[in-house]
Amino acid sequence: MSVTVRWAPSPTGRIHLGNARPALLNWFFARRHGGRYVLRMDDTDLARSTREFADGIETDLAWLGVMPDLLVRQSERTALYDAARDKLIAAGRLYPCYETEDELDRKRARARLLGKPPIYDRAALNLTAEDRARLEAEGRQPHWRFKLDGRPVHFDDLIKGSQTVNTASMSDPVLIRADGTYLYTLPSVVDDIDLGITHVIRGEDHVSNTGTQIEIFEALGGAVPVFGHHNLLTDAQGQGFSKRMGSQSIADFRAEGYEPLAIAIVATLTGTSLSVEPYESLDAIAEKLDFTMISHGSARFDPAELNTLNARLLHTMPYEEAASRLSALGLEGEAMWLLLRENLVRFPDIVEWSKLLTGPVEPVVAEEDREFLALAKALLPPEPWDETTWAHWTNALKSSTGRKGKALFLPLRLALTGRPDGPELKSLLVLLGRTACLDRLP
Repeated sequence: MSVTVRWAPSPTGRIHLGNARPALLNWFFARRHGGRYVLRMDDTDLARSTREFADGIETDLAWLGVMPDLLVRQSERTALYDAARDKLIAAGRLYPCYETEDELDRKRARARLLGKPPIYDRAALNLTAEDRARLEAEGRQPHWRFKLDGRPVHFDDLIKGSQTVNTASMSDPVLIRADGTYLYTLPSVVDDIDLGITHVIRGEDHVSNTGTQIEIFEALGGAVPVFGHHNLLTDAQGQGFSKRMGSQSIADFRAEGYEPLAIAIVATLTGTSLSVEPYESLDAIAEKLDFTMISHGSARFDPAELNTLNARLLHTMPYEEAASRLSALGLEGEAMWLLLRENLVRFPDIVEWSKLLTGPVEPVVAEEDREFLALAKALLPPEPWDETTWAHWTNALKSSTGRKGKALFLPLRLALTGRPDGPELKSLLVLLGRTACLDRLP
């Protein structure tokens, strides 16, 4: 099966987790089937689209591990849309309408009062050439509607199974605004035909659009792609992610030190039958995730789940993978990394944890433990040290004081690290060395 998919963001802001979901699901599908991945910038909204946001989308995708095979910008493809427009007009499928928004609102309100669906009445189809000339002489410019067949449109959805959208219950959609600019629908279909898109994988909020789009594909003589509509990812409160509402962006997660693989896993495996757990790579996810595993129910993002997953990825990260990132933070040393990595939730946490070795550390000493810690200082073994030193030292203290368990170990940890949690003391002791331990014990 030859596969070409596309992800088509609007560069009107930074992408968020909700956007990352279809971006990655399309990538997984392309990788699974050895296909092509097209990044299409839907930048026809000239008022809100910017090159800065478009560049940001490319940066975010690359950080996630997605490298498109082709990048196209709708703003550079207007000639294709103009040709399709002319073809639909010639076929009688695209017709000019002159109603203002207020007039349309009144029509819809009247239909509701009469108990009828508020769909467009196609009054513009009855206009004569003289009527149109008169309206344009009044200063009105037409918007253009696509004449639907008004029939049940069937398609087999990759995720939702057999679907039917009845276009008889829909208004003829506006494809071209009165100012001559295109809405989303026509350029999207034209691009899918021109680029040979075989599968359109997107959020389930687009299911109702599919009937209209299939009719346009057919009217233009293009091959209709296979559609797949996945459940939408929502935030922790069950609300949809939104650029306009300021949802946390992928760039924000990157700046906060999250792992791209953790973001990818949470964005795609939430709301599937697969567990949100570590994977080696995006390709490993692509091999395992079949679209039949995507739930028909909701997919709710859990920040705590992301933190847990991110920590698990860090806890097994080899030094070779971490080395350059450590160097950028002014840190180095495989022994240091292997000791401290299991305490990390996000990579930048290593800066604070490294202070256990380099200082400064403010020892925490309870008054009732001072005598015990003074003895510990006196019994500190001579160097050289290895990972058996801790056991020799604490066994000697246990024999001398009778202390054991928490009463034995916690005062030592608090004095040496200034905190009640942290890495294994038997390993930390070796990296600290005797001089640093003497300095921290009272």
